[in-house]
Amino acid sequence: MKKIDLVFKDFERYLEQSAPKIPSFHPSYETALWEMVLNGGKRFRPKLLLSIVASYKPERVKSAFAPALALEILHTYSLIHDDLPVMDNAPLRRGCETLHKKYDEVLAILVGDGLNTQAFYLISTAKLKSKVKAKLVESLSYNGGIYGMVLGQALDCHFEHQRLPLEQLEIIHLNKTAKLIASALEMGAIIAQCDKKTCKSLYQLGLDLGLFFQIRDDVIDCTQSTQEAGKPTHSDGVKNSYVNLLGLKGAKKSAKLLQNSITRQIKTLNKPAQKYLNTLLGSYFDI
Repeated sequence: MKKIDLVFKDFERYLEQSAPKIPSFHPSYETALWEMVLNGGKRFRPKLLLSIVASYKPERVKSAFAPALALEILHTYSLIHDDLPVMDNAPLRRGCETLHKKYDEVLAILVGDGLNTQAFYLISTAKLKSKVKAKLVESLSYNGGIYGMVLGQALDCHFEHQRLPLEQLEIIHLNKTAKLIASALEMGAIIAQCDKKTCKSLYQLGLDLGLFFQIRDDVIDCTQSTQEAGKPTHSDGVKNSYVNLLGLKGAKKSAKLLQNSITRQIKTLNKPAQKYLNTLLGSYFDI
């Protein structure tokens, strides 16, 4: 097993062992809090973060587990809220019943709220220097909050049933999807104390990766069944998607251009980062 795979395996064990223990007389609260975190997921964002730390400061990998988990649970909160009836009204996520279907909307909302704030608790208690933790909070809150992911969601929901031009569609998905992926790479660089140029390069790489994954997700929605994708598909009819705007062929062409750009950018990083990122991304590039 490769060294980076052992890191990912150790992180998954850490994630499982980090389920909050909160005794109460609520019949489902403690279980529901960590249920969607445990329900599969590719751990893509934490793997990006850990790949950068392992590449530039491998001795800090274990210290990076808490921020990596913070990133994962903040992403999970966004999925839980995204699936709510008032938004996408999705019955499945990662092949499992969504929380509002299994329990109720109130508990799903509160679990999402709880995971959002728990992310910053994890960073605050991480075994890292205070300056590093402050920068991690800044990156995650900026990119995952009102200036990033939340803004993207607001735009995406508000402009349903309205066809937007490509420039505005890109703004939506830079915020909704790309900034949190960029934050994953940036947070890894912060923990590894990379120089400013490397931090900036990694953030830009993350933005391109995020747009690539959004286009890829739009293609999957158009071409795969619910069983294949593990979530409802063929559901973007009223949304602003790359397939709706560019057609399937045009969307795939845009994804390929981004893939080529991503590959070029990875070549500017150090050798371990090139190796780890190319391995991590390889399976995603076949669309």
